[in-house]
Amino acid sequence: SSQMGMTSLIRQFTYDANWYQNSKHDKRDLSIKAYLKNKNLPQIFDGGDKLKVLNVAKLSKELGVSYIVKSSGNEFERVAEIAKSGLSLIVPVNFPEAYDVSDPLMASNVSLEDLRIWNQAPANPAILAKNGVKFTLTASDLKSTKNFLENVRKAVEYGLDKTVALEALTTRPAAIIGKSNELGTLQNGALANFIVTSGDIFDGKTILYDNWVQGRRNTLNDLNFVDVRGEYDLTVAGSKYILKITGELFKPKAEITQDSTKLATKIDYDNGWLNLLYKPSGLKETTYVRLYGKVAQSDNLAGKGQLENGKEIVWTAKQTEPNKENGKGDKKDKQPEIIAISYPNVPFGFAEKQKAQTVLFKNATVWTNESDGILKNTDVLVKDGKIIKVGANLSDPAAKVIDATGKHLTSGIIDEHSHIGLSSVNEGGSNSSAEVQMEDVINSEDINLYRNLAGGVTISQLLHGSANPIGGRSAIIKLKWGEAPEDLIFKAAPKFIKFALGENVKQSNWGIANPTRFPQSRMGVEQVYVDYFTRAREYEAKWKTYNKLSAKDKQRTPSPRYDMEMQTLVEILNGERFITCHSYVQSEINMMMKVADRFGFRVNTFTHILEGYKVADKMVAHGVGGSTFSDWWSYKYEVKDAIPYNGALMKQAGVVVSFNSDDAEMSRRLNQEAAKAVKYGDVSEEEAWKFVTLNPAKLLHIDNRVGSVKVGKDADLVLWTDNPLSVYARVEKNMIDGIFYFELDKQDEILKNISAERNKLINWSIEAKNKGLKTQVPKKKEQELLNCNSLDYEFITQTESK
Repeated sequence: SSQMGMTSLIRQFTYDANWYQNSKHDKRDLSIKAYLKNKNLPQIFDGGDKLKVLNVAKLSKELGVSYIVKSSGNEFERVAEIAKSGLSLIVPVNFPEAYDVSDPLMASNVSLEDLRIWNQAPANPAILAKNGVKFTLTASDLKSTKNFLENVRKAVEYGLDKTVALEALTTRPAAIIGKSNELGTLQNGALANFIVTSGDIFDGKTILYDNWVQGRRNTLNDLNFVDVRGEYDLTVAGSKYILKITGELFKPKAEITQDSTKLATKIDYDNGWLNLLYKPSGLKETTYVRLYGKVAQSDNLAGKGQLENGKEIVWTAKQTEPNKENGKGDKKDKQPEIIAISYPNVPFGFAEKQKAQTVLFKNATVWTNESDGILKNTDVLVKDGKIIKVGANLSDPAAKVIDATGKHLTSGIIDEHSHIGLSSVNEGGSNSSAEVQMEDVINSEDINLYRNLAGGVTISQLLHGSANPIGGRSAIIKLKWGEAPEDLIFKAAPKFIKFALGENVKQSNWGIANPTRFPQSRMGVEQVYVDYFTRAREYEAKWKTYNKLSAKDKQRTPSPRYDMEMQTLVEILNGERFITCHSYVQSEINMMMKVADRFGFRVNTFTHILEGYKVADKMVAHGVGGSTFSDWWSYKYEVKDAIPYNGALMKQAGVVVSFNSDDAEMSRRLNQEAAKAVKYGDVSEEEAWKFVTLNPAKLLHIDNRVGSVKVGKDADLVLWTDNPLSVYARVEKNMIDGIFYFELDKQDEILKNISAERNKLINWSIEAKNKGLKTQVPKKKEQELLNCNSLDYEFITQTESK
């Protein structure tokens, strides 16, 4: 019921097909048999957006399947990564229409991102070609296929090489479907599929005459059609006129003048016959002269006709000036101006990808989170993405020196529970989704990543939502604004998964009126865990028994089926994957720890844990940490006993405590959330700061790399204008792996450039409208801020239809 669920389904199906084909078994599956029978056919994947194309590339590599991906037209925004993947694309040319922004109020509804895409999208094929991406062009997604050739010509106008364009329409699609010997070329033995034109197919003035399909001629326009446009000396029964024929080749317009007097004129030109009708000057009656003739050549026209009095006459027209439209198609127009692509290609994106620097922070107040505590007037040297030295009077001739006098330097904030930077949160189709992974739905262009950088955040755990007791595998990312989704993933982090308890998973708030699945009660939630871990033990036992067999016995014995869901749960049983468990009520918190004890594993973190203060001693005994809110309560019934002293009380009992956000807005101010621990519970400032830095690093088992300012650790550092717990503190610089991803002193210039770019694009849109180009009405787009409860549109649609 979600993007990540669909991705996992494809994975599991492919694993199942390989097992079905290569293992001796007595199963019969008609769906898999049909797939195996046809899997050598080209596999075309409707990928969509460029980030989804990258996800398909990852799937292709993982599963060993060479997918051909139908994209959406914005691949230029991630062209380097797409080129590296080696995928072949089917690229649409459904370029957006300009926006009607003549009304300033309506203009405010269109985003800069949409204005950019309107301007940049026609250059997509050219950019792909220049970066070596193999692609074909498709009429798919166009409102009318009649616009296909027109849009391909537009792509050529925006820089696409004509030879590449022709290949994308002929030889490459033929190669993709394995029919190069029959299609795409003019060669002996190939099917007689070709077109006949008046010239270069990509010239807007070129006429398409014939379209031959398997030897059958389809006439679009008469190949022998004579272009009669031009200026003529017309002679009718001895009277002299000037005849001008203009307009389109097959829909000409005519104008007859006599002694500078324009006469009312009509023309009809069809099947080689020319008919002219005009009203002579000086006559009061409504009478006309009618001329007709068969056209043999354009420079001399002749025929017969009737005067206004009915007398039959002959007429001639000698061309004095040829059609002025001829040759205009050969003129090379100036290539349209394209707004520069940024990384990411949204507001606040970088003009180029950021690089690590050698940096020396001088005279800072350094919050080390180590035994040294808070050090004043201290220097920190960063090199090659690592903290090299911490001390006084440091120097490095190659370093960029930053005067941090009067400022505070800390390790970056780590948000243990977040849903920013995702395009999907919940796979809610069943009570377990252990097979899905959040890494498949990372949205590296979510503006909330940049906003979090401005709030001092450097690392976030992107969790599955709480639609089911067993959720998906989480993604731990560094907020490397401008990088591709795969490059955000913190590779050194261990594996995690989201579990959930309470009202959400038993569907109290969203499924009670129309129950869609088990469980519907808290005791049902417990049974889900017992059932799944029992199955996981049985699954593991089957594999252990099989793996103990000799090579000879394995040849005679069918191997167990690889099950992504069960494999994930086995990792939990064996301590190879850690649980972050959404929790509220003390009875369920106790239940979850007892289930873990029963099956021999440990719950790693209870997140939310708003009744943690009631069971803190039991949490310490079990060895589980608590990642809570500072002072959220009363937003639903099961948090009625929440208190703001929860974090402090759990800490006093010996629980490793962190504060998290679960909210795109709160995550920007986690420094202030940490400060509340000082107010509620008299936690020291230094220990309170650890609630959003070192302690979440410990909970995520990455404290060997981040969470404190220590030599050898990753240079994930934040420079604050004031004490970081102060409401007046602002992030001056945010560094991740030695790279600055946010700098406060550059924001005014960035905003100025955004305003200038927007104004330029709006003026270009107005100009496009004035030229008569089609426009679209601006529509305001509201970004949904995802949280634990967010459901994908697919799931909502399915449940409503039931």
